[in-house]
Amino acid sequence: MASKKVDINTANLQDFAQLSGIGVRKAQAIIKYRKAVGGFTSISDLSEVPGLGYGIIEQSRLCLECTVASKSRHRAARGRKSRSDVEPAESEVPIESPQPSTSTCRSLRSRLIETPSTSVSDDSLNSTQGKAEGAPPEGVGAAEEDDVGEEEEEEEGQWSPGEDGPQVSDEEVSSPTEIDSAPPSPQNHRPIQRLNTQRSRIPVLVGKMKRKSYGYGEEVWKPPFKRPCRADDFDSQSTFGNLKKTTIIPSYAGGHRPRIPSKENPPPRLMEWLQTFQRWSNAERLMAVDELIQICEPTQVRHMMQVIEPQFQRDFISLLPKELALYVLSFLEPKSLLKAAQTCRYWRVLAEDNLLWREKCKEEGITETLVYGSNRLRRRTGCRSPWKALYMRQHQIEQNWRAAELRSPKLLRGHDDHVITCLEFCGSRVVSGSDDNTLKVWSVITGKCLRTLVGHTGGVWSSQMEDNIIISGSTDRTLKVWNAESGQCINTLYGHTSTVRCMHLHKNIVVSGSRDATLRVWDIHSGVCKHVLMGHVAAVRCVQYDGKRVVSGAYDYMVKVWDPETETCIHTLQGHTNRVYSLQFDGVHIVSGSLDTSIRVWDVESGNCLHTLIGHQSLTSGLELKDNILVSGNADSTVKVWDITTGQCLQTLQGPNKHQSAVTCLQFNKKFVITSSDDGTVKIWDLRSGDFLRNLVSLDSGGSGGVVWRVRCSNTKLVCAVGSRNGTEETKLLVLDFDVEDKKT
Repeated sequence: MASKKVDINTANLQDFAQLSGIGVRKAQAIIKYRKAVGGFTSISDLSEVPGLGYGIIEQSRLCLECTVASKSRHRAARGRKSRSDVEPAESEVPIESPQPSTSTCRSLRSRLIETPSTSVSDDSLNSTQGKAEGAPPEGVGAAEEDDVGEEEEEEEGQWSPGEDGPQVSDEEVSSPTEIDSAPPSPQNHRPIQRLNTQRSRIPVLVGKMKRKSYGYGEEVWKPPFKRPCRADDFDSQSTFGNLKKTTIIPSYAGGHRPRIPSKENPPPRLMEWLQTFQRWSNAERLMAVDELIQICEPTQVRHMMQVIEPQFQRDFISLLPKELALYVLSFLEPKSLLKAAQTCRYWRVLAEDNLLWREKCKEEGITETLVYGSNRLRRRTGCRSPWKALYMRQHQIEQNWRAAELRSPKLLRGHDDHVITCLEFCGSRVVSGSDDNTLKVWSVITGKCLRTLVGHTGGVWSSQMEDNIIISGSTDRTLKVWNAESGQCINTLYGHTSTVRCMHLHKNIVVSGSRDATLRVWDIHSGVCKHVLMGHVAAVRCVQYDGKRVVSGAYDYMVKVWDPETETCIHTLQGHTNRVYSLQFDGVHIVSGSLDTSIRVWDVESGNCLHTLIGHQSLTSGLELKDNILVSGNADSTVKVWDITTGQCLQTLQGPNKHQSAVTCLQFNKKFVITSSDDGTVKIWDLRSGDFLRNLVSLDSGGSGGVVWRVRCSNTKLVCAVGSRNGTEETKLLVLDFDVEDKKT
């Protein structure tokens, strides 16, 4: 059922307020404006009401109607109201002299408009006296006079308030002239106020008669009760700064106001303006937009904002298929993913996707074994993504290494006052070898010595460990294979004629190097010596084996590459000028450290020296190589980080917190470098920046005999073998735990 229509010329406040989208405030504005203009001629006139947009008018158009009793009557009412917009100043006195005719005023205004920079003289005013006293021009009737009045209203809009218009001196209008004393015209009953004696009076009178138009670039008419914008809000120095001050006279075909603009009824020359805009360059468009915003009213700028803002607030992630959304999120850093999860529920579901976090863990090298340990494999509950829980746990572990308060270390006492010569850490077990002829197996969980491996008749100087198998080499010229669970000796490997100084275990094959200048390849299960590699002429100090090739370094200054199956030397790498003490081999590159202070990088296939790393000043005692990153520890108390592909030194770990004595051992991962020294300290450094983080161990006897001989670390544990050569420090193992403490439920 159709609702009752509201007549906009007779409706009251309640009638307007009940319409959709109008409300009480807009209804008050409509009624106030209706009183100001004397009534509406059509529904489209509502667009002149301040704060009433086109959308609201169109929304309520079907419920509105406009009835006008008489066109001439309404026009006269609008004319009278328009004339009354100009209130007399307080200093003005009502003039009793008759008013000039309409034609006289029109003639005067036309002359003022044609010569805006010239003052109005007495002669120009006197020249209109005769016409002012007489009747209207011939051929102009009462009906035509109304049209003339409309033309005059349009002409009167040529000057806006505050603009510099024709200047009229005080003397020219101070005395009663023919205009002041002319009798009122019987055809025109609209009163005309007396001209002010001030010079700006005429522009004010003319400027307040403007009407709102919809043509491009035309100024919007403002009713008397609307507060104008401040002029200083606009940059007068702008290239187009005068646009806002210049009034463009609206021109309507046939004298009728156009309808509300729409896509079907666009403003004149809109398409031409848009085509011009499209032809401009990007810089020109930006300049045009800046100037357009400057000349727009606040309501128009607000409309721009309402149109533009949604374009930048679209949730494109939610609009994408889940697979594509996850692909986009995969490029975010984990920290950004955690922030994205706080956006909304759907983003939280995506940001906690288990496969997404599995890839993040893979990038960081995080595995369940790494975080929890092979013997304590479990998953945290209460998290949608187990892989996210792993990542967060690993992040907390790293923070514990960096800055968390150090927990009291476990003390593993043994080997009396002897030197701990070798140290291995696998799973939850630690194996230490000493020059007291024994090895001890420890639990890092309880800190207890599980068993002591007794059998060697000389000091143990080298060892290897994998799962439950322990291999040891001794000064008694033998190797022994032990079962870590039972502590039994499985095999004793005989063959070397001097101290077994080094070894390397790969699966069930171990390669040993001895002071007898030979290398031997053994099967640890059968105890058989499969191959003997001879070629060095001095003690073999270090050896590496990757399952295909054997690489060895010796005191004869040589590095050799062997084929163990044929027992032949493939390459002899010459270049060092002193004993080779340390070696690393990743299957492609060989890195050797020598007493000649240099480090050399070799190509295993060609045997060529790729880089000679210069920087240390003494014996390179320790090397670690992972993913083309080499960390070297030296007796000069410094540690260096190298890129072996370029030969560049990335970081030198020194400064005021550097070691005060020779570096004895080092370990590193993707984030940290851990170093030990004869000064009795264990330090942790940031691998990427080279910054010193803190001391993990600092012996009270450091500097007076206390020494950290060896360090081994896992993801969550650090094991240090400490002691002294003069009895100032007890021989023992320190176990520091950096794991995340699980909350008890």
